[in-house]
Amino acid sequence: MSAARTGLPLRHLLLALAVVAVWGSNFAVIKIALASLPPLLLATLRFLFAFFPAALFLRRPAVSWRALALYGVLIGAGQFGLLYVAMDGRISPGLASLVVQIQVFFTIGLAIVLAGERVQGYQWMALLLAAAGIGVIALHADTTTTPAGLVLVLLAALAWAGGNQVTRQIGRVDMLAFVVWSSLFALPPLIVLTLVFEGAATVRHALAAATPAVWAAVLWQSLGNTMFGYAAWGWLLARHPAAEVSPLALLVPVFGMGTSALVLGEPLPGWKLGAAALVLGGLALNLFWPGLRARWRGWEPA
Repeated sequence: MSAARTGLPLRHLLLALAVVAVWGSNFAVIKIALASLPPLLLATLRFLFAFFPAALFLRRPAVSWRALALYGVLIGAGQFGLLYVAMDGRISPGLASLVVQIQVFFTIGLAIVLAGERVQGYQWMALLLAAAGIGVIALHADTTTTPAGLVLVLLAALAWAGGNQVTRQIGRVDMLAFVVWSSLFALPPLIVLTLVFEGAATVRHALAAATPAVWAAVLWQSLGNTMFGYAAWGWLLARHPAAEVSPLALLVPVFGMGTSALVLGEPLPGWKLGAAALVLGGLALNLFWPGLRARWRGWEPA
């Protein structure tokens, strides 16, 4: 992929690739952290360090407290709480990075229900392709990818889609500041869930036994994914059309599955690659079809 093909200057293209590489490879980092920390505690720590100390340097964005709270609960306890629980022995990190991208279609569905938007024919086809990929994964459930793990990641994707609806309603804001301040509201439900399901004794033991490598993995969740990822992605979207930047997000599960295979030894049998092709094909169709259709219409003779 070249800068000329995407329309991005080479430096900006490399920055975008760095972001999707961080987002994708983070699934392997999550799995490494989960070897030492229980999942809900890991999610709590992620949002604790996403909020503090960054909130001391970033002014609260000009949005309602309700929007911040709703986004924080949906993304904190919803998306990442469920995702971490799923990845704690219920689904492989590579497949988790792929399945969670179904949030695109959940986002479309919520827009239909909440905003009265209409589904286009190509979106139905895109959804069928992605659903077929999820079906392939479900048919190959085993000890590393369980039905419960698949359902939990799909619920995480639904929570992510709900968070997307919040960001659509608030309009253009400083997204990094919004994510940082919303993290404050992710903490109360995550703390309660951690104490109820994992227990204070487990939390104390996990924190006492955490090594520098574990803390580095925790900070990577907050600094790498939140600070660098959102700041750099928002910077790119502010300078280039979304149609030039957004397609690169399709590489997130590619990096996710590739990193999991290289670092964690996650196998990539034919059925898994086929499922990835179906899901990514559906995502690509949903993303690229409107532009391709407009170009074809532009080529039609008068």
